Amino acid sequence: MKKKLMLLGGSEQQVVAITKAKDLGYYTILCDYLPDNPGKAFADKYYSVSTTDKEKVLQVAISENINGILAYASDPAAPTAAYVAEQLHLPGNPYRSVEILCNKDKYRAFLKSNGFHTPNCKCFDNISEAEDSLKKRKLKFPVIVKPVDSSGSKGVSLINDIDSINPEVLERSFSYSRCKRIIIEEYVEKYGYQIAGDGLSIDGKLVFRYFANDHFDKRSPNPFVPVAASFPYIQPTAIQDKIHGEIQRLLTLLNMSTCTYNFDIRIDKDLNVYLMEIAPRNGGNFIPNVIKHATGVDLVDYSVKAAMGSQVCPPENAIPKGYWSYYTIHSYKSGILKQISISKEYEKCIVESYIVSNPGEYIEEYTGANKKIGCLVMKFDSLDEMLKMMDNSEQWIKVELE
Repeated sequence: MKKKLMLLGGSEQQVVAITKAKDLGYYTILCDYLPDNPGKAFADKYYSVSTTDKEKVLQVAISENINGILAYASDPAAPTAAYVAEQLHLPGNPYRSVEILCNKDKYRAFLKSNGFHTPNCKCFDNISEAEDSLKKRKLKFPVIVKPVDSSGSKGVSLINDIDSINPEVLERSFSYSRCKRIIIEEYVEKYGYQIAGDGLSIDGKLVFRYFANDHFDKRSPNPFVPVAASFPYIQPTAIQDKIHGEIQRLLTLLNMSTCTYNFDIRIDKDLNVYLMEIAPRNGGNFIPNVIKHATGVDLVDYSVKAAMGSQVCPPENAIPKGYWSYYTIHSYKSGILKQISISKEYEKCIVESYIVSNPGEYIEEYTGANKKIGCLVMKFDSLDEMLKMMDNSEQWIKVELE
């Protein structure tokens, strides 16, 4: 009888984990509350259950007698996977540690108490208290407002000064929080590009990481949602090793085991490392696909094997080659999609294309990663070409509405 792997989430970018599990010979059980999720067409069995409902997912896991559970590329589902794994004594990471990594208020408090560089912040359960604190200048402007338990930069906003305080901004952030709690933190001015990328730990040791340059679109309705990540990261090896060391210290303190990670990190002008987010899951937007092209390392394979307790060996000869990125196709406005126009000169750079919206369909403005129209995996001839294209996407791609 085949061993059973439960997967939490069946979006377009999560299908790769389902198909990988099947290729490895596992019976796949999918939980996702969205009835139109594409993953159910690939999984062996499907349950219409929310991936954030820990108890219901646990009930399904018990009834199916699963051997492993995986929340691939999903922050909200990662605590559920850790909870179920811990309850059923399956492979996984400590539930408490995953809860810390996936909740910004707990994470910031953990960083501060353990001597990491982290921005000053305050958490709030209602708008009036948040607004009052800002007006009393209890934090230094500018500040960033975030839901404590959301992902994909949904509900994230910048408040530059006391005159810019807007209750609607706070309300929007609250609306994206499942626990109705927000965090307001002092803005960390980055030195160079924000750092993206994925990594892998085996028995708590960070054995692989590949950092990238995060790219943002200032014209976007939410300029804090990344639109691309380009590999390799351009800072010197010494800085990357320093970042690696801080990640390792975090993983050791949290007693993490064998796991894949997605990074959002900043360094300041003094080269202090700010581990803004270390998510205990693979990156979205097909980052593992990009990394496999660039290094040969299959992080999807590792994540599935880790979830099933199979032996995971450190990647060998993972020498990065070439210049790679993902690019998120997005719209500045909501409306009916007419077409996506890409300059023929740059079509050669596209290696994989994942389009989720077709002409004639209604699309929404790009306020969060869940509002993307599609995703491209791209290869470039040079570092300069890659950075120029990712920083100036309006020069080669256009989203036209009717």
